[in-house]
Amino acid sequence: MSGPVDWWRDAVVYQVYVRSFADSDGDGIGDLPGITARLPHLRDLGVDAVWITPFYTSPQHDHGYDVSDYCDVDPLFGTLADADTLLARAHELGLRVIVDLVPNHTSSQHPWFVEALAAEPGSPARARYLFRTGRGPGGSQPPNNWLSVFGGPAWSRVGETDQWYLHLFDSTQPDLDWRNPEVGDMFAEVLRFWLARGVDGFRVDVAHGLFKEESLRDQERPEVASGHDGANEAREMVERTVGDEPMWDQPEVHEVYRRWHDILDEAGPDRMAVAEAWTQTPESMARFVRPDELDQAFNFSWLLADWSAAAFADVVTGTLAAVDSVGAAPTWVLSNHDVVRHPTRYGGGPRGLARARAATLTMLALPGSSYLYQGEELGLEQVEVSSGHRQDPSWFRTGEPGRDGCRVPMPWGGQTPPFDFGPAGSSPWIPQPEEWASLTVEAQAGDPGSTLEFYRAALAARREHARGLGAEVEVRLDAGDVLELRRGPLTVVLNCGNTPTALPPGEVLLSSAGLRCAGGTTYLPADAAAWLRSAAVQPSSAEL
Repeated sequence: MSGPVDWWRDAVVYQVYVRSFADSDGDGIGDLPGITARLPHLRDLGVDAVWITPFYTSPQHDHGYDVSDYCDVDPLFGTLADADTLLARAHELGLRVIVDLVPNHTSSQHPWFVEALAAEPGSPARARYLFRTGRGPGGSQPPNNWLSVFGGPAWSRVGETDQWYLHLFDSTQPDLDWRNPEVGDMFAEVLRFWLARGVDGFRVDVAHGLFKEESLRDQERPEVASGHDGANEAREMVERTVGDEPMWDQPEVHEVYRRWHDILDEAGPDRMAVAEAWTQTPESMARFVRPDELDQAFNFSWLLADWSAAAFADVVTGTLAAVDSVGAAPTWVLSNHDVVRHPTRYGGGPRGLARARAATLTMLALPGSSYLYQGEELGLEQVEVSSGHRQDPSWFRTGEPGRDGCRVPMPWGGQTPPFDFGPAGSSPWIPQPEEWASLTVEAQAGDPGSTLEFYRAALAARREHARGLGAEVEVRLDAGDVLELRRGPLTVVLNCGNTPTALPPGEVLLSSAGLRCAGGTTYLPADAAAWLRSAAVQPSSAEL
């Protein structure tokens, strides 16, 4: 499709969690035809691109992030023809399409791993994965002390043998050995397969994983509980690896992305890739987006920041400095399919939603790309999913709730579940709350006070007032927990304090909450943000 070569540098990208977006056939699970039918919603919302979570052939132990065939569509979600139709329709509507890629591990049902389990220790088949001899009598203990992100040891034993295989996530997701050239060659072909079908980019899952220190030595770490409660999975992933991290962010990984950069360029100058890289510092994140590597990396510092003007200011200045050093564009994200939805993180209820809208409006004014998660435009909060309906693999490994609460299917219309997520009478794979009747797309459309119309207005304002302003941002803080960001004529004020604050002079373009005027001064309430356009600067008499 036509458009700027580096379209991603200031794009708004909408994440679709494929299982939970739209169900076309009534089986309770979202699918590719369902996404295609709902693409006009994304066009009308005003986004530039859609990122779709994995829809490849998979036993679905981790809902598609355990891939058994990277070049086909799981029948649960449709067919390759459905993928082609989705791509064509998205491009007709002016939407780019980014697909998820999972290179750190495969499914345990991938033909390579099935072959590996049937082969002998030391065989070429096992060399594609990280098999090692266990410690202790008879190799009965794991080869090292690494923990799975999903809880418990990161190793599983092969029967009663002394052999173990590494899985930094679920035991059904064995880690590949990227030191084996067969692995890199296979993924090069996967990239070319989907690029040839017309995808515009890739979101690279666990981009900081891939390579581990070759010795697979023990990790030196502070005491951190082996389980997690799902409420702060993003923060816990960072905490698990702070300091010594022999399993993450190894220097060899950058050679992989230099190769991928060349493959993307071969397909066209407008193809891109964005890294999910949970790194320890903005500087280490920036290494993934050097000119000859990937185009973007998710900026999780924004997501992890506390509700504080100072915290947000630190993220803005640190992020911009880091990406500027390598000539890349920053990204900003508040929610995704792995973390608690940000209205809930910010306290829940009316106050949590007010803060969420304010943080979003602030984010959309910043240079770079913004990534939105499905349902946030409706103000959806985290759902307390009953134990009988939890399906996150971390729940089964740890007994803790996991991530299902942010993955509840979208409410589109109607007064009762499934809220047009699927045909009437169908049962979504995770039940929707009855109280979502007032939050559906249908219920909010046209209501000027709704979160949906706020998002539409914010994205329209971004296109009109924020694009093309350059990357320079002036950051100001005051003692009342108020953040002021200036980009040329655009000023953004975020009030993280507890009392209203006076807005600076200028035309108010948009606010996340109602403003109050008194004595010629306009006041921004607590937990709110506003955009202002400064008046044109008049030339001084000396310049006339």
